[in-house]
Amino acid sequence: MSSSAKAEAVLALHRFGMGPRPGSIAAIGADPRGALIAELERSSPSQIALPGLSSAKAFRAVNDANAKRQAKAILARKEQDAKTQQMAQAPAMTEGSTPGAGEMAAKMAAEAVPDPGRQIYLEEARIRTEAAFGAEIGFAERLVWFWSNHFCVSADKIRSMSGAYEREAIRPHVLGRFVDLLLAAEGHPAMLFYLDQTVSMGTNSIAGMNRTRGLNENLAREILELHTLGVRSGYTQDDVIAFANVLTGWTLVPPGDNPEHGGEFIFNPRLHEPGAQKVLGKSYEDETVEQGRAVLRDLAAHPATATHVATKLARHFVADAPPPALVERMTKVFVDTEGDLKEVARAMVKSDEAWTQPASKLKRPSEWVVGMVRATGITQADPKRFTDGQALLGEPLWRPPSPKGFPDDEGSWIDGVGRRLDVANNFAERVSDRVDPQDVIETVLGSSVSAEVMQAVGRAESRQQALALLFMSPEFQRR
Repeated sequence: MSSSAKAEAVLALHRFGMGPRPGSIAAIGADPRGALIAELERSSPSQIALPGLSSAKAFRAVNDANAKRQAKAILARKEQDAKTQQMAQAPAMTEGSTPGAGEMAAKMAAEAVPDPGRQIYLEEARIRTEAAFGAEIGFAERLVWFWSNHFCVSADKIRSMSGAYEREAIRPHVLGRFVDLLLAAEGHPAMLFYLDQTVSMGTNSIAGMNRTRGLNENLAREILELHTLGVRSGYTQDDVIAFANVLTGWTLVPPGDNPEHGGEFIFNPRLHEPGAQKVLGKSYEDETVEQGRAVLRDLAAHPATATHVATKLARHFVADAPPPALVERMTKVFVDTEGDLKEVARAMVKSDEAWTQPASKLKRPSEWVVGMVRATGITQADPKRFTDGQALLGEPLWRPPSPKGFPDDEGSWIDGVGRRLDVANNFAERVSDRVDPQDVIETVLGSSVSAEVMQAVGRAESRQQALALLFMSPEFQRR
């Protein structure tokens, strides 16, 4: 393999994949660009099945546990209060009658009920991480991560559904049409719950006329600003309000009312604002769930959406300031193919501008950690250790700081690079007995490390130190 072919294979694995692993450079070295496109062509490369664990089922499990916890606490408090009252009538018996004993008993009873939400979250984290570790290249998996962040929800608000949301709404559509991805994400119960759509109701709806609650604009605003058109793209506050009215009625089945279907999407006409609504100059007459879907379909086809999506993709994969020619080409493909995301990704890979940019983009913590693990050949994960590490590095899994998702520029992450050294040292210590730094240089990095790094590794006092130096090198941290 020529040095130029090896360098392009290394770049392909870092820039578009999850990072090199033993043997991967040789596997794609003959045609790195073709290997990336071939991964896109494989049937459902981004699908992950987790039988028996849907978002609605997870939501119901947590709701049931919370209800049981509350009931146990109430019962324990009543029993302790009765015991305290009996003791108060017999002054000689004072044991157990201390102030606050009822609250303490209630707390202990509640804590005795297991929390299924934590285990569900960790299991979802495990299968997601192991998919990244085991991917041949990881291009499709990187697309899943990108779109999951674009249409983000937060486990801080809806932990039980956060992983299943990615599996159900994001994974099936990352290589399909943008409109289908948009409809799946915005109609998923996790998104509705995260952006407070479940408490929104039309002022003139049946429910709105009988209650004090009213319209919530969060979902409509974030769809326009973050998910489709982008900021300063021409929509107004009137468009936000009208779109919010269109989306009234989009909610989920209350789990306490329906033990079989609680947590699933439902359109509730009692919450829906009656009448036509005008969004971006177009009137939408239908007063059913199709009114909202019609607006989403038009937003997916809007030219501003094509530009917004293409810019974000190019920024994520190629450079903080992506080449304008690359963005223009991807935008044109988006428009010409009616939002075919596989074709947009293909256009990015086939564009010379995507390969001529220097490998200077700082990897986000999750990309860096996965790349580090892949370099050792490890394919299994301890989900607790992994999620704890992600939180330490400032990118807790499925916990973005806002609906904008995690940022994708160097300025947002550079200050945290120092914390990576502790993670690199700890990981190097755990694997140094079975991972040779020289093997990593030769078979994983394809001898692409700089002379300075080679020299530092050669002078290291131990395998652990040598591995940590490699993991902290620019060749590992940038793409």
